[in-house]
Amino acid sequence: MTDPIDAPVSRLVIDLDALTRNWQALARMARPAECAGIVKADAYGLGAAQVAQSLLDAGCRRFFVANPDGAAALRPVLGDAATIYVLNGLIAEAGDLSAFDLVPVLNDLGQIVRWAGEARRLERRLGAVVHIDTGMSRLGLPPEETARLAASPELLAPLDLHFVMSHLSCAGEPEQAENHRQLALFRDAMRSFPGTRASLANSSGIFLGKAWHHDLVRPGYAVYGGNPTPSGANPMEPVIRLKAQIVQVREVPAGTRVGYSGTYTTERATRLATLPVGYADGYPRALGNLAHAWIGDSAVPVAGHVSMDLMTLDIGDLPEDRAHVGTWVDLIRGRTMLDDLATRAGTIGYELLTSLGARYARHWLGGTRG
Repeated sequence: MTDPIDAPVSRLVIDLDALTRNWQALARMARPAECAGIVKADAYGLGAAQVAQSLLDAGCRRFFVANPDGAAALRPVLGDAATIYVLNGLIAEAGDLSAFDLVPVLNDLGQIVRWAGEARRLERRLGAVVHIDTGMSRLGLPPEETARLAASPELLAPLDLHFVMSHLSCAGEPEQAENHRQLALFRDAMRSFPGTRASLANSSGIFLGKAWHHDLVRPGYAVYGGNPTPSGANPMEPVIRLKAQIVQVREVPAGTRVGYSGTYTTERATRLATLPVGYADGYPRALGNLAHAWIGDSAVPVAGHVSMDLMTLDIGDLPEDRAHVGTWVDLIRGRTMLDDLATRAGTIGYELLTSLGARYARHWLGGTRG
C-alpha cells in the first residue's frame, strides 16, 4: 500500500482493491452460486458507500445490511442496479422499506403477514426472503412456524420470494457435527418451498464445500480480510492497515512503572514511545502487556494498560534513528495480525474490526471512491 500524504497522526488505510479481490476469489469458489456482498455495520466499519461501490463495480448485485437505515443510505449509491436486503426484517414500518425498494428478510410469521399486507396495499408483488432457523436460535422461523407456512402457501402469494435462507452457527469449526445437522435441517425445510432458491453459507460456510453453497453465498468477514478458516492459514488478502505516529519518546531507568496501575515495570533502562491510540479508538484495553506493534520489521511490545486515548510501547531494542517522534507504527497489518490480536484480547476479529473508532482518518486505496 502507498501511504497518503498529509495524514494526521493515526490512520486506517483500507485497500478496496484487495477487498474486491477477496470477494472475487470467494465468488469463484462458490460458482455456480451467486455471491452477495455483506455491508452491514457500515461495511464492518470500513465505509459502506465506498465498499458497496467497489463490489458493485466487480459484479456484485445483491447486498445485505442489518437495518433499514443502512439500506436506505445505500440506495443512492447502488441505484437500481442492485438488490438490497435487510437482515433484521420488518423492524421499521413496512412503507419505509417499500419506499426505498428494500427487500426484508422475514424472520417470523408476523413479519410475513405484515409484508404481504403491504404488497396488497400497493397492489404489486414485493420481494422477500424467508429466514428459517436451523439451530442459531437468534432470528428466523422456528420449526413450528416453518410447518405452518408450508401448510399455508397463500401467505406468500402476494410476495416475490427471492430466497429461503438460514445461518450457520459453527461454520468456522468444520469438524463440528452441527454443520451437517444444520445442512440436513435446511434441506428438509427447503422441500416445503419447491422451486425456491436457497442461501445458507457465510464466509466460513463457503469453505465447508459445495453442499453448503446452494444458490447464494453470503460472505462477510472474509471479504474484509479476516480468516474464514481459523484452524489454518488465512487464505484472504489483508484489507486494512492501522497505524499511528509516535507523539512522545522518553528515556526511563530500570524499575520504571508504566501506565495505570503500573502493570509494566521496565527491567532495564529503556525508551518508551507513546501513540495517540487507545480503547476509545477500538484498540482493546485487554491488549496491554500482551500485544506487539511493528516498526518496520521489528516487533515492539505494548507496555502497560492501554488507556482511553493513548498507549505506550517499549522501544528499547531499537536504535534511536528507527523510532522517534513522528515515526509510523503499525498496529494492525498483514494476513494474521487482526485475528491474532483479537485472540489475545479474548474476542474475535469481527468485534475488533467493527470496533475501530471514528477518530481515525480513513484512507481508501483503489476501487471507486466517488
